[in-house]
Amino acid sequence: MSHLPNNPNLNISYDPAQLKEIYFGGGCFWGVEAYLERVKGVAETTVGYANGMTPNPTYKEVCTGVTGYAEAVHVKYDPNILPLGNLLQVYFGLIDPTALNRQGPDKGTQYRSGIYYTDEADYPIIDKAVFKQQAYYDEPIVTETEPLKNYVLAEEYHQKYLEKNPGGYCHISFDSLA
Repeated sequence: MSHLPNNPNLNISYDPAQLKEIYFGGGCFWGVEAYLERVKGVAETTVGYANGMTPNPTYKEVCTGVTGYAEAVHVKYDPNILPLGNLLQVYFGLIDPTALNRQGPDKGTQYRSGIYYTDEADYPIIDKAVFKQQAYYDEPIVTETEPLKNYVLAEEYHQKYLEKNPGGYCHISFDSLA
């Protein structure tokens, strides 16, 4: 990967009171974060570990596959600019929702796809989006859709990783952002 596309959100002043949040598991979180933070309407992203069992796991522990955590991206977005249904459509364009415990070349339960929500009112929108996506696949969609149980922020070196490491590993294509 040579460079990341420009981020249109840098020129938008978001009102924190208007923002909603959702968490996405989509394989290695470096590329998912870099892509999503460049979608107009996404105010903020962080990477971390979602819905596991071990208190305060490290990256090394999550990589063992025994903590129950998925690598995830916490997305704060403005639904007036980017409605949840549209954000979900972008997310489904980044992943293979039929791949169990893997995305691209990354394999393991920590690389499973998942949509983790904090607002129960989001679930019908998520459910509808998953149903709509199923029409594009012969295999069943295995992306988890469940309430967020917990989220542990990943180590600092993982935050905005591809901005800090322009030649870093990424299984996501940025072509559709150009």
